[in-house]
Amino acid sequence: MTPQARAQAAIDILDQVIASAREDGPPADGLVQAYFRTRRYAGSKDRRAVRELVFRAIRASAEMPAHGRQALLAVEDARPLFDGSPHAPTPPAEGEAGVSGDSVAVPGWLVPELSPLVGAEEWASLVERAPLDLRVNVAQATRGELADEFAEAVPTSLSPWGLRLPPDQRVSDHPAFADGRVEVQDEGSQLVALACLPAAGQRIVDLCAGAGGKALALSAATGNEAELIACDTSRDRLSRLGPRAERAGARISTLLLDGGREAEQLAPLAASADVVLVDAPCSGSGTWRRNPEGRWRLTPERLERLTALQRHVLELAVPLVRPGGALVYAVCSLLAREGEEQAAAFLSRHSAWQAQDDVMSAGRSAGPGRLLTPAHDGCDGFFVARFTAPC
Repeated sequence: MTPQARAQAAIDILDQVIASAREDGPPADGLVQAYFRTRRYAGSKDRRAVRELVFRAIRASAEMPAHGRQALLAVEDARPLFDGSPHAPTPPAEGEAGVSGDSVAVPGWLVPELSPLVGAEEWASLVERAPLDLRVNVAQATRGELADEFAEAVPTSLSPWGLRLPPDQRVSDHPAFADGRVEVQDEGSQLVALACLPAAGQRIVDLCAGAGGKALALSAATGNEAELIACDTSRDRLSRLGPRAERAGARISTLLLDGGREAEQLAPLAASADVVLVDAPCSGSGTWRRNPEGRWRLTPERLERLTALQRHVLELAVPLVRPGGALVYAVCSLLAREGEEQAAAFLSRHSAWQAQDDVMSAGRSAGPGRLLTPAHDGCDGFFVARFTAPC
């Protein structure tokens, strides 16, 4: 493919990404892969170049473009490819340009929603390419042992379990991944698991477990000697945990929850958990480095639904915690409404509970919890708070 043909392919994919964002459909990565499954003529260099153009265009536009052409025109050094040659995009019309604005990172309507800690000087870091972080399965190996098996790996500075590789490394076919000694997991996610203070013999409930990344980290931290119960309302997400747990040598039970009947299904666990982790559904604004089109998917209405859901899940967690036990609330978000404001509202409803302000040394103090950001901490953005139940 010529550079011009790659630009047109990127535009075609961006059209699909924009439509998918409007309809809450598949993510950009999946759309890129699907596009090339039916275009076998494109070589590996073509696929990499087109993917790079697609994601540069997504990162360049905080606001959703009208179409793929407008998205790619926002990438300045891609504009010469709009030359009208065979298989190339037609030249820009007079006055035609990409999406413009004061920020290429944060949609305008979200700026007032950001935590006060996330100043304008940090915005560019929110959409920079992220490194690839691995979590060493410390129930099976040490970080030093695994560091020797990965070229270019360096230990993460905040998590004692982490190794960091350059972006876009492939590890799924590495022997250490195949035998469960490492998992792909951002350092911020690892710190959330560490904030749970997991220990052997505990009962730990992961209330929004998804595919189980944090449940696996919690199990490994206890030498697979804790009782881990992973819950979720999505059968598809929860079904992915079984094979991952088997590969890692973890013993984790699962509980599929039926939306609307969660309290009834969770009742047998009442007042029995040493730790309940609420890694709540959220805007994902802390993970824009990996999912930059997430900015296009978020709307004021969706944010309202998410904050209501966060409150709901927190209330489901309260009866599960034993006297003196802990509830850890986490969101991969940099929005105050989902982080410090949500945590403060929880304490106002449950005045006998106490916030532990020493939940972690990383990050910065944000209300009753801590805020991790890419610029300050070098990991995905997370808000984390740990609450202790009254005895």
